[in-house]
Amino acid sequence: MLYHLLPQFADVHIVFNVFRYLTFRAAGAVVTSLLLAFLLGPMTIRWLRRLKVGQVVRELGPQTHLSKAGTPTMGGVLIVSAAALSTLLWADLTTWYTWIALLALLWMGALGFLDDYLKVVRGHSKGLVARYKLIGQFAFGLGLGLLLVLRPIWGTVAPNATMVPFFAEWLAVFAVPVYVGFVAFIVAGSSNAVNFTDGLDGLASGLCAIALIVFGIFAYLIGRVDTSAYLGLLYLPRSGELAIFSAALAGGAIGFLWYNAHPAEVFMGDTGSLALGGAIGTLAILLKTEFLLAIVGGVFVLEMISVILQTSWFKYTARRYGAGRRIFRMAPIHHHFEKLGWSETKVVIRFWILGVLCAMLAFSTLKIR
Repeated sequence: MLYHLLPQFADVHIVFNVFRYLTFRAAGAVVTSLLLAFLLGPMTIRWLRRLKVGQVVRELGPQTHLSKAGTPTMGGVLIVSAAALSTLLWADLTTWYTWIALLALLWMGALGFLDDYLKVVRGHSKGLVARYKLIGQFAFGLGLGLLLVLRPIWGTVAPNATMVPFFAEWLAVFAVPVYVGFVAFIVAGSSNAVNFTDGLDGLASGLCAIALIVFGIFAYLIGRVDTSAYLGLLYLPRSGELAIFSAALAGGAIGFLWYNAHPAEVFMGDTGSLALGGAIGTLAILLKTEFLLAIVGGVFVLEMISVILQTSWFKYTARRYGAGRRIFRMAPIHHHFEKLGWSETKVVIRFWILGVLCAMLAFSTLKIR
């Protein structure tokens, strides 16, 4: 909004020109969403407490988590609202990049909100049935894939092509139907991976902030014709606006982290985890960095793989030997380390360190090409 309103007053004072600059608006977006989340946090927590939407803790989980029962959840509304408002304030609202990213955030946030509502308000212990949740995720992913194929937004770049990390001249090109399915898989996989990661105070919000900062920088580089050419990246005109969205969402996650750090005053719930994961997956799709997502979100991938391995091995051994066996003491893998005796804070900080290392590896792809 400010991008459209204020630069026209540049003839009154040159200072209004700064609202044209992507870097200035990205800084404004991150500060705005951070302050919104920080200032609205206490009000949101009180509101959730009045609604009595307290966290339900599984008895099979670590015993240290039993004290978390009753802590307000659904705090993801704080992240989503802060990021959406900041994006609308600072981004260019005439580009498809902005609106698709916002739609992903709101769609997945609404899906997560429904799950949380059924779980903590209506008393359905499992919330939204898993297959219905997957239907909602894949429906958005398939719709996004079809939209991008039928109405490409990348200029001369083929809609069904994507960049391959470490190789400047290589593009992976999919058959159109495969590409649509690939987009749906990325959206659903990313949202579920963040959802699995959201099990310790501050873990998911911190890791998401790291990943969003990385994608924000890549969006800036890919959206400039000079830096994209120098670094061997695809040039996607106007995709730099995704740096505004990434900055706004990162600011919201960091502002939320103030209240979500151990001991957490509020949890994001599926409202936040599905929204963050879906938005990160959509960013990777719009920037044609889907394969880079596996590097940037390496910890998220590890968390999801641990759940898949644990579940698959338990079912296989139950059929084969009559009793299920486990690979980890508990999945997702962050609970495994808690069962080994690590404190919650130690697990979170060490996983954050892994997230930073994944970010550094992602940046290394800019030079190792």
